[in-house]
Amino acid sequence: MSAPSSSLCDDIDQVVFDAETIQKTVARLGAAISHDYAGLNPLLVGSLTGVVLFMADLLRHITVPVALDFMAISHYAASERSGTVRITKDLDLLITDQHVLFVEDVIDTGLTCDYLLRTLRTRRPASLKVCTLFERPYMRLLEVPIDYVGLTLPDQFVVGYGLDANEYYRNLPFVATLKPGIRG
Repeated sequence: MSAPSSSLCDDIDQVVFDAETIQKTVARLGAAISHDYAGLNPLLVGSLTGVVLFMADLLRHITVPVALDFMAISHYAASERSGTVRITKDLDLLITDQHVLFVEDVIDTGLTCDYLLRTLRTRRPASLKVCTLFERPYMRLLEVPIDYVGLTLPDQFVVGYGLDANEYYRNLPFVATLKPGIRG
């Protein structure tokens, strides 16, 4: 991949989801979570790094008390489809008997999500549900339960709002495709 331009927007080909659409979706998810978790004081667990923007905005739309923690993972192979997952940052909080909502920016194959859900279940939470802002069901290799879904991404490589190309473009407030030649 070539380096990004001095202005990230110069690299954008087409906006797939504008900032307004994303924010309305996040608000909808936050309202549903607030309704479903009333009186439960859930623990939201995010998978770093892409989830940071979504998690911050989602928290602003949740009206019930919540706690927050993060996990980080790495893949041993070049792709999520074939690689072994390893936890590089574990939770700081105990989740036993807690109502846990696992929050992801995107669920593609389901392999990483399944691994993290299996790991979390061994810690005996009172409940464990999944929220994702974006999904790609056509890429699913393993079905995982998704309780809250925001938007379905097209079958294209996209960046923005947490989604990256070699760690760049996460900070765009929208989701877009890159111009030909930008993604190597």
